Amino acid sequence: MQVVGKMESINCFHCGEECVEEVIRYSEKSFCCTGCKTVFEILNSNDLSYYYDLENAPGISPKLREGKYDFLDNDEIIEKLLEFDHGESQIVSFTIPSIHCSSCIWILENLNKLHRAIKSSQVDFPKKKIRISFSMDELCLKELVLLLARIGYEPNISLENFEEEKKGVDRSLIYKLGVAGFAFGNIMFLSFPEYFEIREFWLEQFKHLFRWLMFSFSLPVVFYSGKDYFISAYKGLRSGLLNIDVPIALGIAVLFLRSTAEIAMDAGTGFFDSLSGLVFFLLLGKFFQQKTYSFLSFERDYKSYFPIAVTRITSENGNHSEEQVPVYKIEKGDRVIIRNEELIPMDAILIKGDASIDYSFVTGEAEPVTRLSGDRLYAGGRQQGGIIEVEALKPVKQSYLTQLWSDEVFSKDKSSAFQTLTNQISKRFTYAVLSIAFISAIFWMFYEPSKTWNVFTAVLIIACPCAIALAAPFTLGNLLRIFGRNHLYLKDATVIEQTAKIDTVVFDKTGTITTSERNSITYEGIELTEQEHELLNGSLRASNHPLSRALYKMLKKNNISTPDVFREHVGEGLETSTSDLCLKIGSAAFVKRNALVTGESDTREDQQKTSVHISANDQYKGCFSFHNAYREGLSALFEDLAKDKELIILSGDNDNERERLEKLLPASTKMFFNQKPGDKLQFVKNLQQQNKKVMMVGDGLNDAGALAQSDVGIVISEDINVFSPACDGILDARKFDKFPEYFKLSKGAISVIKWSFILSLCYNIIGLGFAVSGNLMPVVAAILMPLSSISIVGFTTLATQMLGKKLGN
Repeated sequence: MQVVGKMESINCFHCGEECVEEVIRYSEKSFCCTGCKTVFEILNSNDLSYYYDLENAPGISPKLREGKYDFLDNDEIIEKLLEFDHGESQIVSFTIPSIHCSSCIWILENLNKLHRAIKSSQVDFPKKKIRISFSMDELCLKELVLLLARIGYEPNISLENFEEEKKGVDRSLIYKLGVAGFAFGNIMFLSFPEYFEIREFWLEQFKHLFRWLMFSFSLPVVFYSGKDYFISAYKGLRSGLLNIDVPIALGIAVLFLRSTAEIAMDAGTGFFDSLSGLVFFLLLGKFFQQKTYSFLSFERDYKSYFPIAVTRITSENGNHSEEQVPVYKIEKGDRVIIRNEELIPMDAILIKGDASIDYSFVTGEAEPVTRLSGDRLYAGGRQQGGIIEVEALKPVKQSYLTQLWSDEVFSKDKSSAFQTLTNQISKRFTYAVLSIAFISAIFWMFYEPSKTWNVFTAVLIIACPCAIALAAPFTLGNLLRIFGRNHLYLKDATVIEQTAKIDTVVFDKTGTITTSERNSITYEGIELTEQEHELLNGSLRASNHPLSRALYKMLKKNNISTPDVFREHVGEGLETSTSDLCLKIGSAAFVKRNALVTGESDTREDQQKTSVHISANDQYKGCFSFHNAYREGLSALFEDLAKDKELIILSGDNDNERERLEKLLPASTKMFFNQKPGDKLQFVKNLQQQNKKVMMVGDGLNDAGALAQSDVGIVISEDINVFSPACDGILDARKFDKFPEYFKLSKGAISVIKWSFILSLCYNIIGLGFAVSGNLMPVVAAILMPLSSISIVGFTTLATQMLGKKLGN
């Protein structure tokens, strides 16, 4: 390493800033300070030097005050900062203001290469936030923060309010818009005499003063209000990318330089009015877009909700009762029952029962952890085993559940063709616009030089792919909100595009096309003792299977006995026990296995009924037979879908309902029975290998694998807290009959996007025609160009609202 005095202007290899005080030479590179050199050493020694290949000088110079983060040694503060804390897994989220480019995202999502204790890290670029999963056994929270600070990404940690994060309001866009609007108005006012060519004595005397005043007003417009366009264009070009801000920045620069040259040489008044108008309307369009996105984000996190319910315990006059309530109605202090396979929707304290919690929804690791009474349980965990009773520590935080659901752990490789198309069109559009601008300028330079700059600037201003780029996000964003209002909650906008391509729909039977509300149930066999009845009730109460729920509703709830041991065998049944009684509840094959069966038992007849069989202490007792009730409108729904889709029933039950279903459903519907969870997963895989786009519709119990494998997985929810994080959407069972309308709405959204592309293309062709011919003044172009973006936004909003009204009707 060599430290030399500053001889000439040298920029730091890491942060790009000029080396003012000293130049530190290391590995044939120059650095402005020891901090930048240290960051380079860390990245280089950990095989992360690709960071510098993504963008030249992308780093931030780290300036860290000693002892700044000593407060992170306090256990109370650590507890409040951590989102999740169990054993070797901890999760924390930080706001990092210095995130600014693709290199930042890349290095921050590769933190695991800097320290082995970091398991994963995910960046939310728009919010400048990072979510880190790590192990405090090897890396304490203070050391993690110092690591981030040393590589130039110091987190912003506020100790003022842990319970509710205070989000600072970014008003910079409003300030820039205000400055541009103020300048635009004053420049237009000063330009009036020039517009109308008024030859009044005093106006002629002060003409030059007015022009330099317009120049003065344009300075904050260019260097403050419009600076983001120059920064974005520069970063894009430096990374070898031609983004949509390049022609905008070029247009602003040309207008400013041309106008300044004109007034300096007394050749005219320039185009300062066009310049300020262009920036003002651009910022106005950006402000409108920002407000719309904020509104959609608010509705998604707080007004839409998971249509799932939890069982809340209520007490009145000393009597305890259970009621089903939506998750968003849970408040601090409420007692809630969590059954086997149910999601814990809020942070809570375990009050009663043996908890075995699967936190894979939060951490991505599926190893269950045991919890005892008094222990804290975190939102997002799933109970594995018997029933537990918990007390809510805080209300359900919808935005946190949404964040977990959108986590990359559960993301599938479902590329969005229309999003890709948007990007491709924007990139090619920019190349085309620049080519047309330069070719037109060269032509007019020889044909009529006086029009050259006018044509060149008009082409750059009038043609912009912003309108094209806005079509997909605004259309799909509006559709997300409309679906939410109609009780279909989707993970993200890409699901809508995927739904429009679906050609095969696979339905589970029990709990999906059947409803437990109107089932009729009969019992055949040896009468159960009081003790057996009590344990049966307690066992059914802890299970989430639709048949268990239906049977539990029918039986008397008096003297419920909670099982000491509870095991659910997926696709087979339950095995529960107390000190002197062991029950098996489930399919005939499962219950009768190793059980003493008294009297005659026709296995073939058992297999032809939907039944729940029971044995006590390995002695077969009898069975409850179910007569399924199918959801209202099922026949009409299948008839509608069968017009353009292949329909399949995939059930884990026996085929006793085949004949009844054949009468209810279209003849083209295929049916497969006795399918175990693994069979359903493989079935969906086989369909996809035939190049079919598959939607799986299930209840999230025995079909989680198939839901994850499918192109689109939808869970039907009927007053139960069963949620598969791998699914793409949750549909309230009461809206099941609207299923065909959701498909039509998704296809309608894609049509709206295509029409937006066509409208934008037509607008640009017409505008370019006027600009190239020299008949379009820059001031007119400056107004029309942002109006094109606003018109596309208006068109997509109106079109999606019309689609939404059809769904509502």
